[in-house]
Amino acid sequence: MKNKITTNINNEKVDRLKKFERIKAEAMSPYAERYDKQILCQDVKGLPMGTKIKTAGRIVLLRDMGKIIFVQLYDFSGKIQIVLNFKETDEVKFKLFMKIANLGDFIGVEGEVFTTKKGEISILVKDYTFLSKALRSLPEKWHGLRDVEKKYRKRYLDLIMNEDTRQVFKFRSDFIRELRNFYQENGFYEVDTPVLCNNASGALAKPFITHHNALDMDVFLRIAPEIYLKEAIIGGYDKIFEVARSFRNEGMDSSHLQEFTIIEHYVAYWNFKDNMAFTEKMFTTIIKKLLGSLKFEILNRQGESIEIDFTASWQTVSFRELLLVDCGIDIDKFLTAEKLLKEIKKKKIKLDEPEKLGRGNLIDALYKTVSRHKIINPTFLINHPLDLSPLARKNDTNPLTVDRFQLVVNGWEIVNAYSELIDPVEQVKRFDKQMQVKAAGDEEAMLKDDEYVEAMEYGMPPISGWGLGVERIVALLTKQSNLRDVVLFPLMKLEVGAE
Repeated sequence: MKNKITTNINNEKVDRLKKFERIKAEAMSPYAERYDKQILCQDVKGLPMGTKIKTAGRIVLLRDMGKIIFVQLYDFSGKIQIVLNFKETDEVKFKLFMKIANLGDFIGVEGEVFTTKKGEISILVKDYTFLSKALRSLPEKWHGLRDVEKKYRKRYLDLIMNEDTRQVFKFRSDFIRELRNFYQENGFYEVDTPVLCNNASGALAKPFITHHNALDMDVFLRIAPEIYLKEAIIGGYDKIFEVARSFRNEGMDSSHLQEFTIIEHYVAYWNFKDNMAFTEKMFTTIIKKLLGSLKFEILNRQGESIEIDFTASWQTVSFRELLLVDCGIDIDKFLTAEKLLKEIKKKKIKLDEPEKLGRGNLIDALYKTVSRHKIINPTFLINHPLDLSPLARKNDTNPLTVDRFQLVVNGWEIVNAYSELIDPVEQVKRFDKQMQVKAAGDEEAMLKDDEYVEAMEYGMPPISGWGLGVERIVALLTKQSNLRDVVLFPLMKLEVGAE
């Protein structure tokens, strides 16, 4: 069977190469230098009948009816049917068309908008220009591209064949554009910070390490832009944000990626409650604009379609009380990792390698096991343990917790935010505690950052910071169950036999 497929592919390529040579024999270029495309394919459908137009696209459907040829042209906006009629198109070029054209080729056309007998808005072609020859055939149109791994490896084919895929990536672009607009309307400045860093600070995560040849030193790929953004606030900014590619050398599953996009913002003089109100306003504004409603269908973790409601005001729950309800453990009564782990085992709750975790990450693992998957509608999770938040401000009432919230939707942590720690003395103590935990084997513990502490010592205003995982919110809003479905070109293992 494999040999038969290979033979068909080879025969197809031979046929296309023959047409390639025929194009050159006709004194035409098989690969044009440019074309004056004046309108997108989809926009043609909104024009009055008889309008003269000039457009271009890829051939994705081709039917030769003898004296009439029906073609579908595709560009990222959509598809439009074009019709070549031997009475309307130059006779020589009409006869030549099927001798040089294949599915996948690019052509430019000039003509006028009309409606076929079946009522389909189309372009009646007066002239065409060959633009580019495809030497490989597209996947069969009737089943599109369904192999999941092939979709990720060859996203370009997925985009050509699957309208749903195109809509997902259009939505991602639209979401980021609207988010930038929202920031601008609320007085924020966009900034850029380094990807290569001396310290892997800003989150609890295992970093990627690389080598800088010119400086002859190892550096980290950033796990978050947080430290630099807060240093910008120290420098005088009041409201800033960044759309930041970040990297965490951790496990991969449907809701985690090693390379992802995070949007972070920081505001001087705000606390975490100000950021909660801002988050509600941001999401309700953008979602209403893009989806038309705050109530819509999503996929739950089992792949089932359920309704979700983003209408404000969202529920707020305490981290401690959530765990009390879901597993009966009062985390405030177990102040060391050893005592907490003993209680977890007593409750017969199974975690992955809990002995390697410090108290903060142990609590986080417990929450992810017994509670997170139960949260469906937008929920603010507050009062996180101090151990879990080395950069957050300690709560004035309960010193075991910090002024922090996470927005959890459908079992995914969409937003993480808090009132920032601005006390450099306390920050040194927190960093030292993290270094102790790392020395004990917790790879996700945070490294000490002396440069950041020095910046803090010059003085910081009260600050609240905020981070959003772009892939997670886009996957949620487009009903995707795997984050790789909203990443244009996700990293994949090399195929067997590839060098």
